[in-house]
Amino acid sequence: MAIVQAESIVQNAARQVLAPRAAECLVCYVDRLLEQHGCDNTHRFTEQYRAASAPRHTALVKRLARMGACCCDCEIFLNAYRPAWNLWTPDRRVEAPDGFVEFIESSPPASMPPCAGVPRGSVKPCEHWERIW
Repeated sequence: MAIVQAESIVQNAARQVLAPRAAECLVCYVDRLLEQHGCDNTHRFTEQYRAASAPRHTALVKRLARMGACCCDCEIFLNAYRPAWNLWTPDRRVEAPDGFVEFIESSPPASMPPCAGVPRGSVKPCEHWERIW
């Protein structure tokens, strides 16, 4: 009995940790879980999101594969989506006291803001993400 109860507690905790937040988009969800748990070279978080939030999107992994995310969740950020430009640090020039000017290129945010939200059942990203072409 104790083993069954312990397994139930662990399964409930795992469901809570892996559950998408209210109105959280697919891309924010996968980004958040990859930060916490890393990539295991599968689409486990994409599949978890689909099962929990968008069960009708049975071809989601195929759609992402066509966008370049064919093998795993982290490829979403390598080939399909990036943070929207308005979140990036802008290009800038920094002048040192000796007159040397350094050009610092724009860069993505160190961490993403909370998800801007999407309707339940959507697999589109929120406004914080844009498609990589």
